[in-house]
Amino acid sequence: MVNCLIDIGSTLLRCFPAEAAHHATIKLLQYDILPPARLSIPPSMHLNLWGKEFESPIGLAAGFDKNAVALNGLYGLGFGFVEAGTVTFFPQAGNPKPRLFRLRRDKALINRLGFNGEGLEAFVENLRSSREQNSTRPLGVNIGLNRDRLDQIGDYTLCIEKLLPFADYIAVNVSSPNTPGLRSLQDSQSLEAMLIPVLDSVRTKGIQVPILLKLSPDLTGDTLHKSVETAVDGGISGFILGNTTTNRPNNLRSSTRHEAGGLSGEPLRQSALTLIRNVYQICDGSLPLIGVGGIASADDAYARLKAGASLIQIYTGFVYQGPRLIQDIISGLALHLENDGFETIAEAVGVDFEHVK
Repeated sequence: MVNCLIDIGSTLLRCFPAEAAHHATIKLLQYDILPPARLSIPPSMHLNLWGKEFESPIGLAAGFDKNAVALNGLYGLGFGFVEAGTVTFFPQAGNPKPRLFRLRRDKALINRLGFNGEGLEAFVENLRSSREQNSTRPLGVNIGLNRDRLDQIGDYTLCIEKLLPFADYIAVNVSSPNTPGLRSLQDSQSLEAMLIPVLDSVRTKGIQVPILLKLSPDLTGDTLHKSVETAVDGGISGFILGNTTTNRPNNLRSSTRHEAGGLSGEPLRQSALTLIRNVYQICDGSLPLIGVGGIASADDAYARLKAGASLIQIYTGFVYQGPRLIQDIISGLALHLENDGFETIAEAVGVDFEHVK
């Protein structure tokens, strides 16, 4: 009955315009109006990363709860972990509306929100309240830059310092297509000039929280290889792969397909999978990877695990299918593991490359 009510609520919300539906969903979760889901999570889903226990590898990607106001409700839906944000040091309104579009026929979304949010100070206060109730649930925080900020190193470093008491990992977002110039920070020279000083500053101050880098699926070839190597040499703790894409496949059918912004969902599935394969090989499997982009089934999630991801994040699939997708993926993954003779998720990570090691 509980899951049925959640499904009905999800269907009704999809009748509203995209951003209005999103805000309504956040309010429902913020005030615990939606009943908690009843999930069955087998022991095979459990894993340990960065010294933290994850009950399941299925998490919510950044961009959904930008201000960290609905974490309790999101955990109640059954996510194994949540990544809040993207948060910027100063508040900002983001880009003009409309800025979020459903591509129903393509099972996709386009957003050009532009890091809209209440800023770091309000974000930290929201985290302080939420973590009192969910201190054991893994939480990631995604940090970005305000428009036209010149002190990139200072802003990223201050965000990390303020978020340290609350986050189990912090993701540095250098790959959103909706902040002008941000994606240029992905190239190796820019990473060396920006990311390495941030990591050095964090280490100098004795901060132990894992720092991850979120990369774009549009990053390929030698550029990708050099960027990953630079981040690894600098001491990054892992990668989130990947963000939305500015590419527009020729087979998109929805009327809003030409809107500017980042495309997510089904059209991103193959390029996001390829990104994981490439980065896993570049790193030789030495760092944890989080796979995100176009994951809408247990088959999609299992493909990411076998390609090298240790954790999975969903977003667009969650928007279209609702919370039931979480249980569907967990149940399907457990069956995949059993059929392939694996006892735990960790055993399946990167098996696509076992024959070449």
